[in-house]
Amino acid sequence: MKLLKKGAEGDIFLTRHENVLAILKTRKKKQYRNQILDDKIRKSRTIRESTILSEAKEFGIRTPLVYQVNHNDCTILMQHIKGNVVRDLAGSNLVSACKEIGKITGTLHKNGIMHGDLTTSNFILSDGKVYTIDFGLSQRTAKIEDHAVDLRLFKEILNSAHVDVLKSLWSSFLQGYRSAVGHSRYNQILNHVSVIEGRGRYAQVV
Repeated sequence: MKLLKKGAEGDIFLTRHENVLAILKTRKKKQYRNQILDDKIRKSRTIRESTILSEAKEFGIRTPLVYQVNHNDCTILMQHIKGNVVRDLAGSNLVSACKEIGKITGTLHKNGIMHGDLTTSNFILSDGKVYTIDFGLSQRTAKIEDHAVDLRLFKEILNSAHVDVLKSLWSSFLQGYRSAVGHSRYNQILNHVSVIEGRGRYAQVV
């Protein structure tokens, strides 16, 4: 088993499942929390993430297959998606991927799911198709505020990781998002992104 990533919430390992590569996500214990509360939080987040990973497939979002969920160890064993992380793409491939991410985000929102960690690192281009990974911070919510926060985070990520092409990527993302949620909802969410930016804790990016 090989450690791929250490995160604040959990660690990601490359392993094998029935002789094929697989991903194991573990949620770490937080020593600063009461142990009973920590166990409850880690267990509930593990269940929620694994459920949403599977649920998203029902409305056409490509996500890793979930092989096993261990509620006691708070681990999820899932499919390894071979491909290129969208963060590492360039040129027209990156622009097209951002449009697809917009569609994916809009589809999730239409079905009452906020991803919670929309970054170009959480999408993988595999055989011409974009897969969505890491639903660790996802929530079921239809609130305009929550959906706008998703968009605002993605905009912020573009500004930090792809600043040279920020405007074209953001425009492409919004085009895809609007195609999924429709004109009216699109305007509501985008207006609320402006409200969030106006609160001062976020600087306006573009």
